[in-house]
Amino acid sequence: MSSESFYANLPILEDFIQITHSQNFVPVPPDWYVIVTDIDGSTQAIEEGRYKEVNLIGASSIVAVLNVAGSIEIPFVFGGDGASIVIPPSLLSATKECLLATKNLARTEFGFDLRVGIMPVSVIPSNHQLNVAKFKVSENYTQSIFVGGGLTYATNVVKNPATAHLYELGILNFSAKANFSGLKCRWQDVLSQFGETASLLIMATSQDRDQANQVYQSVIQEIETIYGSDQNFRPIAAQNLNLTFDDQKLRLETKVQTAMKHLLSRRFYHLNLKLENLWMWLMSQIHIGSRVLGWRNFKDIIIESCDYKKFDDLLRMVISSNTHQRQQLEHYLETEYQMGRLIYGVHISNRALMTCLVFERNGRQVHFVDGADGGYAMAAKAMKLRLLAASHSPSPNYSTT
Repeated sequence: MSSESFYANLPILEDFIQITHSQNFVPVPPDWYVIVTDIDGSTQAIEEGRYKEVNLIGASSIVAVLNVAGSIEIPFVFGGDGASIVIPPSLLSATKECLLATKNLARTEFGFDLRVGIMPVSVIPSNHQLNVAKFKVSENYTQSIFVGGGLTYATNVVKNPATAHLYELGILNFSAKANFSGLKCRWQDVLSQFGETASLLIMATSQDRDQANQVYQSVIQEIETIYGSDQNFRPIAAQNLNLTFDDQKLRLETKVQTAMKHLLSRRFYHLNLKLENLWMWLMSQIHIGSRVLGWRNFKDIIIESCDYKKFDDLLRMVISSNTHQRQQLEHYLETEYQMGRLIYGVHISNRALMTCLVFERNGRQVHFVDGADGGYAMAAKAMKLRLLAASHSPSPNYSTT
């Protein structure tokens, strides 16, 4: 197996519970690189109501690298206000350029400081492992799953002001180019079908892999007990999935796709977006046309390819819930927290945001889902508070290193 084809040749997991089985993971080759992107000051931007912009820039860093990779499969995880991506050495030079261009985009079009760190896998300490597996979400999207603490280590180093300079991507270069083709932001916020959209972050406290796996198994099983099958808690429902004609929302995609272009090009792209959405909406209203053009099938493909549950050293989920179910889940998590078995954060909204990477209308695509009004970022804030409280706990079960 060549290093470049390492990820493409991994076996594919069919059941999400399989992510709690250590034997399903393999180490990332030491000559690969970990990329961490993160918006500095994202909390303030979220408080200003700019979370959709934050999500868009996080997704932009992924699509730019995917377009560089082309046919080479690479693992990645969307984190709301940033992303984690792992690449082979053959992509390093082109990836640096496209990420410099993404930093430019974030700064000039949105006023964000996008931090980018690139760390060789080989420098991750031996007590942290970067192990990966592939989970089949749908026919059109296979998700990356990371365990072992290596990704968390890289993220902490890149975000820590004392160490960030060691792996920080260089200064802004306004001649750098990136291809953001496939990035789309054309949907209204998606209301929860049951009243609430819960963004969850859950981390087992045990440093023993088997013990941690047991905690995650129990959490996944408890969610299934409370909610039933995935269809009962997916945050995106077809009846609530509607195209947007809001100029402000459509302008976000326009900014990304027409960065550094003249005003006429921007206006033309924006108008074309509205016309495309109008055409799709009209076809959805015409029964014969929608059937011929596969409108209903298109919505099904979107829902099946949503990135609403994942794992990157901790469990991340965005779920649709009613208040009673969410209270049951929080009671369970709080009990486990008090027992010293896990740390968690929850953020509640009434809707979800969706940022899409569509490379083929009826083929390869992924739709990143986050809770509105802060989603994962606000859940992470709540989680950090519990982590801080746990670090001062006399309980021997807590280990936060």
